[in-house]
Amino acid sequence: MLIQNQKTTINCKGKLIDLKTPIVMGIVNVTPDSFYDGGKNNSVENAVNQAEKHLNEGATILDVGGYSSRPGADNVSEQEELERVIPVIKAIIQEYPESIISIDTFRSKVASKAIESGASIINDISAGDMDNNMFNTVADLNVPYIMMHMQGTPETMQNNPTYKNIIQEITNYFSEKINALRKKGVNDIIIDPGFGFGKTLEHNYKTLDNLNHFQLLGVPVLAGLSRKSMIYKLLNTNAKGALNGTIAANTIALHNGANILRVHDVKEAVECVKINLNIYGTHDI
Repeated sequence: MLIQNQKTTINCKGKLIDLKTPIVMGIVNVTPDSFYDGGKNNSVENAVNQAEKHLNEGATILDVGGYSSRPGADNVSEQEELERVIPVIKAIIQEYPESIISIDTFRSKVASKAIESGASIINDISAGDMDNNMFNTVADLNVPYIMMHMQGTPETMQNNPTYKNIIQEITNYFSEKINALRKKGVNDIIIDPGFGFGKTLEHNYKTLDNLNHFQLLGVPVLAGLSRKSMIYKLLNTNAKGALNGTIAANTIALHNGANILRVHDVKEAVECVKINLNIYGTHDI
């Protein structure tokens, strides 16, 4: 296991962001089939309006994605993914030049084109497992890299996910990935335990309860809980009715050391952060 003092800053386009104070990442899905807001931001104009709303409500990062990773989602070609995300990234940067955009993709080519178009962070659900060139691309581009844990692929991840010790297995997985990235000179690394990705309801809540364990890896932790099935199935509702549950889960994540909340509803997440800071202050790391 990699144990060291936790790094709290990331460098985005020459701007240092200190994650000791938790921040909010606003989701901008430009897909027709995402589980909650699919089709909502299909036009560039709508996506830019969504980005504006997120920024006005306090988002530090905008996460633009053009490939739905929900279970059973349709496969999208690399070209189609590029055609979805690149115009949106360029339009957001044109309207809001200082905005910090992460590109939500597992493809190194899409990541490269997105960074070239104005994005400054790569957010990879596969941690390099679905594109062997991703780590080299991250190293060459010298940008912050968010990597997520997922058992299997989006098509197979919910087919009876099994662990002997989920917390230890996720920790070991990230430890190996972090070591590999460090050897390539990558310093700005963020980990996402992957709520809902190859995990049962029990696995998800055990991971949330033990989120602070991942601080041992010495890198910031992102929690992506927003309106997921782990929330709405437990509450016997749906994604649309899962805002209250999301707020509760995000509050627990912050208390357990999350540095970034990835959400659909920025205003509510920012308020969670403010209340958490008022009680606990910045993370003691």
